[in-house]
Amino acid sequence: MAQDQMHQDQPLIVALDFPDGASARAFASRLDPRLCRLKVGFELFVAAGPALVEDLQGRGFEIFLDLKFHDIPNTVAGACRAAAGLGVWMINVHACGGRAMMTAAREAVEGAAHRPRLIAVTVLTSMDAADLAASGIGRGLEEQALFLAGEARAAGLDGVVCSAREAPMLRRALGADFLKVTPGIRPEGSASDDQKRVVTPGQAMGDGATHLVVGRPVTRAADPLAVLEAMNREIAAARGT
Repeated sequence: MAQDQMHQDQPLIVALDFPDGASARAFASRLDPRLCRLKVGFELFVAAGPALVEDLQGRGFEIFLDLKFHDIPNTVAGACRAAAGLGVWMINVHACGGRAMMTAAREAVEGAAHRPRLIAVTVLTSMDAADLAASGIGRGLEEQALFLAGEARAAGLDGVVCSAREAPMLRRALGADFLKVTPGIRPEGSASDDQKRVVTPGQAMGDGATHLVVGRPVTRAADPLAVLEAMNREIAAARGT
């Protein structure tokens, strides 16, 4: 089966929040690419670089390169072009960088041999209403998320990173095909850690999320495959499949 066919309906993305490539590779060897995609973020990419991404892709995993680019349009365009050259499945930018920056990012990846999905971060799930107000934003959480998601859609992006709590609103406003990638996913009964807005996989899918990012409930599990299988069953039930 072709890799794209194998992954096209897989919404789970495991965050490889490890400090070095050896730890990430060791953990990835315990996973099955049929059960999840993988997310490589700041710390791991700085420590291990493109070689890790290429290695994980060689093992059959599709990669969400979560570097949240945010700079002047030309710089972000160059970074997105370089990321697309790695053949990753998804990359992201900060929507608060503005429509011109997001448009430049989208134009930069259009000609890639394997065009990645390009999404934008709206409001970080580590933030609550008080945090947003303290940062000088006058809009409430939902209003700010909707505004930034609309800017991303206007710039031609594929979707956004958002809280699952905003997913129903974004689905109504921007359509079911606009990707909604939701961190802060925790299986029933697990700790919320540093995420302030969390939901279960079934709740998130029912609310309109298209992809779910999960970290410590999988990476700290004694049997990560069993956790992934249980989460996939919950997602299938929520989808009615």
